[in-house]
Amino acid sequence: MSDNKKLVITRVLDAPLSKVWQAWVEQEQVVQWWGPYGATNPTCEWDARPGGKINILMLAGKELGPLAGQEWPMNGEFRSVEPEKKLVFTTAALSRSKAILENQVTVTFEEQGSKTKLTVDIVVTRITKEAEGPLAGMEMGWNQQLDKLTKHLA
Repeated sequence: MSDNKKLVITRVLDAPLSKVWQAWVEQEQVVQWWGPYGATNPTCEWDARPGGKINILMLAGKELGPLAGQEWPMNGEFRSVEPEKKLVFTTAALSRSKAILENQVTVTFEEQGSKTKLTVDIVVTRITKEAEGPLAGMEMGWNQQLDKLTKHLA
């Protein structure tokens, strides 16, 4: 992230728009690919409708070495859902039940023949001193998460 305030990632996924959309709006699918490599989601509440809540607990696995066993909770809320076009939601990384890093995420979906152009636009809306670690890992984490989505769709 160049200015630590905004991150935009664009990918062309080898999957039809409807399949990519479902992977983003169905909780049963999100739980399978959300988070960086080596993380699982023992808690995944993902209610993709305006006002719907997000509550995810990522758990670092043994693949993450010294981070193994760490829990990374987050919550948020969906602001806008335009089927097969756009999702807008907030996220907050939590530490001791307090938000330390807040973002607004806009995900746009664009059909490109049998593929889908996906753009994830993350704007950091609030940073606290405790957010150094999550902020430093945000770009890598989102890229790994989208890599996991790509594999999930294959």
